[in-house]
Amino acid sequence: MNKFIGIGRLTRDPDVRYTQGENSMCVARYTLAIDRHVKRDQNQQTADFISCLAFGKNGEFAEKYLHKGMKIAVTGRIQTGSYTNREGQKVYTTDIVVEDQEFAESKSAQQTGGVPQQKNGQPDDIADEGGFMDIPDSLDEDLPFH
Repeated sequence: MNKFIGIGRLTRDPDVRYTQGENSMCVARYTLAIDRHVKRDQNQQTADFISCLAFGKNGEFAEKYLHKGMKIAVTGRIQTGSYTNREGQKVYTTDIVVEDQEFAESKSAQQTGGVPQQKNGQPDDIADEGGFMDIPDSLDEDLPFH
């Protein structure tokens, strides 16, 4: 089984390109910084930088909605490859081919550095007791799903 699941923050805005030809496809490349906790020193924290490739609709979603600093969850498969650079050296690559990507925090938490804003003891993005948000119909066109 070849399955990757990770949650991290984008290190920069996605690099988006379109393939040429009659069936042009969106290809988005971005890097996720995923925290790694080290047991030796409780205060020491490092990150792994995971290269991700999103094709087609996933690439278009990345282009439209993903930005530097956003926390997202990604599932996909690991793909390795190699090429010879201009100096004639063989370079090995490892990428995650994105199968699914989702927001991993609320919009208000993104704007406040990961800390949800509170109103009357409740996060500001919760609309009712069931935890569902009321989304106005006017926003329906901006959502990536219908």
